[in-house]
Amino acid sequence: MKGYIHVYTGNGKGKTTAALGLAIRAVGAGKKVFFAQFVKGKSYSEIETVQKYIPEITMKQYGLGCFIVNKPTEKDIAAAREGLAEVATILASGKYDTVVLDEACIAVYYRLFTVEELIEAIKSKKEPTEVIITGRYAHKKLIDIADLVTEMKEVKHYYALGVEARKGIEY
Repeated sequence: MKGYIHVYTGNGKGKTTAALGLAIRAVGAGKKVFFAQFVKGKSYSEIETVQKYIPEITMKQYGLGCFIVNKPTEKDIAAAREGLAEVATILASGKYDTVVLDEACIAVYYRLFTVEELIEAIKSKKEPTEVIITGRYAHKKLIDIADLVTEMKEVKHYYALGVEARKGIEY
């Protein structure tokens, strides 16, 4: 079976959620899943749930918090680059059927690593491995190599009314 490259991007809500849904579907089909989170380095409800109920999904974060409101530090860059190197090894190993690179588009946008480095890692994948890349601002080169691209478009969001992120809904 051929493994395809998916990109979930756009300013709308639901990119990580869609990737997690696909990961759960893959587990239901007996597949092994690696879920890498770039930029993120905090505890989120999905991580707690996966660790507690879905051990077939291996989750690992390559972020040191969440710098989005500031500039990334050298430590943020180093964590992301180390993560990308580890993910490239995982993709080349063929150990996992599905690999999610959550917020990899944001990592490229903030120059934690280059789009060329990301594409090189993706190209190292074993053929049957399905790869899902998420995050706003997907680079054109990434879109060009992808087999499936979905753009989540924000039409209306309660953040505009001052609603803060809520546990169990946004994190």
